[in-house]
Amino acid sequence: MLLFRSEEEIAEWRRIQGRESGRMLPLVKVWTLAQRWYHDRMSVAFRGSSAERAQGIFRSLDLTDDFWLLPSG
Repeated sequence: MLLFRSEEEIAEWRRIQGRESGRMLPLVKVWTLAQRWYHDRMSVAFRGSSAERAQGIFRSLDLTDDFWLLPSG
């Protein structure tokens, strides 16, 4: 994950690195995703997330394009 302050910084990084853009999310959305994903991580009862739960988290944040689709079986 790379963090940038502006679209201009992204464009400059891409130009220098000769790379295409990946997925771009506002930092607040990344923070919200992390909170929802890891909120119970330190619990003794933690057993990981099911694909269904993960997909629900993605949907709740409007992360619905193909990049965020998980295998269903």
